[in-house]
Amino acid sequence: MDHLINHPFILGLFSIIIIAMMLLDLGVLNKKSHAISNREAAIWSVTWISLAMGFSGIIYYYLGAEQFMQFQGAYWIEKALSVDNLFVFILVFGYFNVAKEAQHKVLFWGVLGALFFRAIFIFTGVWILNYTYLPEMELFGHLVKINYLLTIFGIILIVAGFKSWFSSSEDDGDKDFSKSAGSKLVHKLFKVSPNFDGDKFFTIQNGIKMATPLLVVVAIVEFTDLLFAVDSIPAIFAIAPDDPFILYTSNIFAILGLRSLYFLLANFMYMFSRLHYGLALILGFIGVKMIIAPFFHISSMVSLGVVGGILVISIVWSLLFPIKD
Repeated sequence: MDHLINHPFILGLFSIIIIAMMLLDLGVLNKKSHAISNREAAIWSVTWISLAMGFSGIIYYYLGAEQFMQFQGAYWIEKALSVDNLFVFILVFGYFNVAKEAQHKVLFWGVLGALFFRAIFIFTGVWILNYTYLPEMELFGHLVKINYLLTIFGIILIVAGFKSWFSSSEDDGDKDFSKSAGSKLVHKLFKVSPNFDGDKFFTIQNGIKMATPLLVVVAIVEFTDLLFAVDSIPAIFAIAPDDPFILYTSNIFAILGLRSLYFLLANFMYMFSRLHYGLALILGFIGVKMIIAPFFHISSMVSLGVVGGILVISIVWSLLFPIKD
């Protein structure tokens, strides 16, 4: 973090961009709930990706090529893994019959929650990692310093990759989301109306203030993101385990572009029908990288190339051989 003290401009610029874009999104462009068109979703997707790439250029200029590669690697890993999360959002919205006009509001509050919890996970995780190194030892003729937490993360990612390879959208399609943890929490805290009231989270019925099903959906989205963070956060730790700023900024730029990506994905699911195979390979690769790191270092450039290559191949595979069901 020392390089940030010498370059407060980068931290300030990041804060200004995020705050300005969130205020623009909430207070101007989406002041009134409306269905997001493909054109609007595409424009916002390009805007967020362009902002992320522009910010990475600033990192390259001020901090150097290594931090630039780390940002790019963490950004695209988070972006790729988040697509799997969006499939679940599609199923949740379909299960509760959420109107298209209200979906953007749900995702907006879901993103705000993600910003808060990802900050806790990343900064706490980096702090904990500093205390989980084993004493230097000799293994296979080399002096190594193993971090047992990163090794555990690596094993978790390999297992997650194995599960992702053999999973399918049908596994989630049969879920009863009304029994999920988020739904149970809202029903425990509030009396829930069986009916929606536009895009409101609370309504008055017969003189009684009640939560609407839309609040239940927000809670499910938040809990779903927490579960997916179990995979994505350890994965990006493999890229820059000692630099929370790179991890957090790349993570936030990736997350903030998810809402627009969702509305594109909802209409073009066939483009990602084989993506879970690519995600499985990415998780497995990152898991192996974590485990072998004390013995063999895989550079950020190589990691970025592997992740990018797998994503391109899995998307091309999806386009050529779509699973239309």
